[in-house]
Amino acid sequence: MLHQLPADDGGLFVGAISGTSADGVDVAVVRFSARECQLVGTVTGAYPAVLREHVLRLSQADPRITLDELGELDGRIADAFADTINALLGELGLGPSDVRAIGSHGQTLRHSPNAVQPFTLQLGDPSRIAERCAITVVADFRRRDVAAGGQGAPLVPAFHAGVFGSDRESRAVLNIGGIANLSLLPKGGAVSGFDTGPGNGLLDAWILRCTGSAFDADGAFAASGRVDQTLLQTMLRDPFFALPPPKSSGRDHFHLDWLQGHLADRRILAEDVQATLAALTVESVADTLRSSMPEAQRLLVCGGGVHNRHLMDGLSAALPGIQVESTAVHGVDPDAIEAMAFAWLARETLAGRPGNLCAVTGARGPRVLGGIFPA
Repeated sequence: MLHQLPADDGGLFVGAISGTSADGVDVAVVRFSARECQLVGTVTGAYPAVLREHVLRLSQADPRITLDELGELDGRIADAFADTINALLGELGLGPSDVRAIGSHGQTLRHSPNAVQPFTLQLGDPSRIAERCAITVVADFRRRDVAAGGQGAPLVPAFHAGVFGSDRESRAVLNIGGIANLSLLPKGGAVSGFDTGPGNGLLDAWILRCTGSAFDADGAFAASGRVDQTLLQTMLRDPFFALPPPKSSGRDHFHLDWLQGHLADRRILAEDVQATLAALTVESVADTLRSSMPEAQRLLVCGGGVHNRHLMDGLSAALPGIQVESTAVHGVDPDAIEAMAFAWLARETLAGRPGNLCAVTGARGPRVLGGIFPA
C-alpha cells in the first residue's frame, strides 16, 4: 500500500532495528518513489537465546562488562543484523546492487540524554554489516541529536506524520515496544512526540522471571490478575511521568530492580503484579494523550504491544471517544513500522536532509543524523 511522504528520492532502502525488548531484529525493505513509500517485505529474525540474555542483562542497571566483551558483543549483534537482512533480501530475490542503503538503528544498551555527560549507546558494528551485506550502511542516528542538546529520541514522529497524518482528524501513533512512545499528529498543527514510559519491557521481564515465558501471549497472564491500585499509584509517582516533553527513557530506568523497589516486601500475587504493570502502561499512555492532545480522535498502535489484546482493550477503555486500532487497519504492518522509519532516515541522511524534529527531541536545531559506511 502506498503512503505520502515528504521528499522524492527513489529506490530501495532497508531499515533494521532491535528495540528495547531485544527480542530480535526487525528488518523492512522499502521502496521510495515520487512522494510515496511501499513496504516490499519484512521479517523479524530472533536473537540467539544466549545473545538476547546477554543484551537484557547489560541493559539493566549497573551492568559489568569488559572492553573485550563489549567489542565481541558489538560484532555479534552486527552479525545478527546482517544475517537477518541477507535472509530477507534472498527471500525477495534481491541483491546488494538493488539496494541503495541500509538504515541500521542497532541495539540500544544505554540511553542517558539527561546525564551530566549526556550519551546514548547503540551496538551493532555498521562496518561489519556493510562488509557482510555489501551495501552502504547508515547508522548511529541518535548521537548527533544528543550532541546538539536533544534527547536523541523518539526519531519516528516525522515518519509517522508522513505515513499517518490527516487533514481531516487529529491522530496519535503509539509504538508499544519495550518503552512506549507517542507521536502526536494534530489536524493542521505541529507534530510532536515523546516517550510515555514502560511498554512491554517490564511485562516481558516479569513474566520471564515468574513463568519462564519470553512474553505475555495476548496478555493472558495480566488478564488473570487484579490491579493493585496502591502499587499502581506508587509507580505512577516516578518523576519521569511528571516531566514535560521533550523526554525519553529506556530499560536502564524502567527495569526489574525499579519494580522490585516498589514491591519492597509486599506480598502480591505474580499475576496481580503483571496486571498492575499492564495498567501502568495503559494509564501512562492514556494520561499523557488526554493532557497533551485532548482533541485526538484516533490512536494508531504499532509495535509488539499491538498483539497484546489485554493492553489494547485497556487502552480502548481508558480512552472513550478515541478510536483505538492497529496500524494494520491503515494498510501498514505494525511490526514493520520502526524498521521502515530507519529506512526512511537512511534516505534522508544520504540526501543531506535533517532527520530530527527539534520540537520532539529538544535539539538546538535540525541535524543530518547518522554516519555513512560505504559498501
